[in-house]
Amino acid sequence: MDTKLTLKLDQEVIEKAKLFASERKLSLSRLIENYLNSLTSNQPTGELEISPFVKSLSSGVEIPADYDYKKDRADYLDRKYR
Repeated sequence: MDTKLTLKLDQEVIEKAKLFASERKLSLSRLIENYLNSLTSNQPTGELEISPFVKSLSSGVEIPADYDYKKDRADYLDRKYR
């Protein structure tokens, strides 16, 4: 059930929000509703749901905590351009 809500906001914020919503083909009401819904969801803070597509990209390989990717990349480039 939809209910009206009146808010007082800075005019510049409203204009930016309208532009943001129109670029995403959403109404401003729907944008605000989605935002408030995400704030009040039952999901614990700090934990984001990972989409199935992103999960499919996961290789399951564990990376050591002390892995130095800069050194590894430098070694790779050194071997490549010998």
